[in-house]
Amino acid sequence: MLYHFHEMQRSFLTPFLKWADASSKLFSSPVSPLAHAPFAQRIAAGYELMYRLGKDYEKPRFDIESTVVNGETIAVAEEVALKKPFCNLIHFKKYATSAGSRPLQQAKVLLVAPLSGHHATLLRDTVRCMLPEHDVYITDWLDARMVPLSEGSFHLHDYIYYVQDFIRALGPDLHVISVCQPTVPVLAAISLMASANDPKLPKTMTMMGGPIDPRRSPTQVNNLATEKKYSWFENTVIYNVPANYPGAGRKVYPGFLQHAGFIAMNPGRHAQSHREFYMHLVAGDGESAEGHRQFYDEYNAVLDMPAEYYLETIKTVFQEFRLPRGTWEVGGQLVRPQDIKTVALLTVEGELDDISGAGQTQAAHDLCSGIPAAMQEDFVAPDCGHFGIFSGRRWREIVYPKVAGFIKQHS
Repeated sequence: MLYHFHEMQRSFLTPFLKWADASSKLFSSPVSPLAHAPFAQRIAAGYELMYRLGKDYEKPRFDIESTVVNGETIAVAEEVALKKPFCNLIHFKKYATSAGSRPLQQAKVLLVAPLSGHHATLLRDTVRCMLPEHDVYITDWLDARMVPLSEGSFHLHDYIYYVQDFIRALGPDLHVISVCQPTVPVLAAISLMASANDPKLPKTMTMMGGPIDPRRSPTQVNNLATEKKYSWFENTVIYNVPANYPGAGRKVYPGFLQHAGFIAMNPGRHAQSHREFYMHLVAGDGESAEGHRQFYDEYNAVLDMPAEYYLETIKTVFQEFRLPRGTWEVGGQLVRPQDIKTVALLTVEGELDDISGAGQTQAAHDLCSGIPAAMQEDFVAPDCGHFGIFSGRRWREIVYPKVAGFIKQHS
């Protein structure tokens, strides 16, 4: 019922928000007489803030059309390399313009994006930074409300099977990078492949800011999962998709609830950010205002997760800790990270990460006891929060060189 109420409220607010957007332009456009009225900038800023606080945010685009390789600017084409009901494998394809259509020979990287509320475009900066030196693929998870019921359900083990299919399609000369939530299913996927002596095992796996063992330095996110019973999540946050979407009737954890949780973690910080946005508009600081727009266009764009996948993740990862306890079975087979022997491991954590606490990702080293010490590395990024390990200046200047060096070393 809550989902239907949310849709009704959104429909009710749409005309008002369009009016606010139009009013903002009327009081800010240089060709509008109203832009020269007293206090026009303040009025325009107020209307734009009102519009942005209430608008519905669509899935952003990657918008990566070119990159620079060895000093040469070359075009980048975004292509679907593999299509599945709940995920598209996107390839950022490059061709060297000075060499005709000859493909570049670069290390192949699979970026496994989180399925935890935001779209894969959250890793845009990760992709952009890696493109000059790597052949990049990324998992683009679909919004569950857009997937018809006829496509069936999507469980945590399906996520693992998807990752294995992507690795087999791209491997064995492949480097896998998982960011946040997927570190757990990616480690499970590679563990199961190692146990079966799969010839398509990747060369390296980089785990960044993920809950391999949430018992270590538990955060507010971890505490919520342990304080509430499984039945609470099942009965409180799961809803049916309304009839106006292709996935009508599918049970999901709605994106708007996840977004509310994101905001509730740091309400003061977001309130201050919006106040600063208003003041930037009033002062005519277009560059700062545009930075705010770009961040929140991404941050506020959320997707619905399949209910079965979300609930199984809560239970398996955050309540029963099956991976670190060695009790996780997938398809009747025990997940044994100690069976991995030939895949190099790099773990990356942020010193100030308030989502995946200190040591949670490093736990992968204890579990992967079969990997030789010379093939294991751990890196803690100083003064770096959760998003900073894969986006922004610290990612580009501190974390990326470490990741790129590790991939090069084991190529």
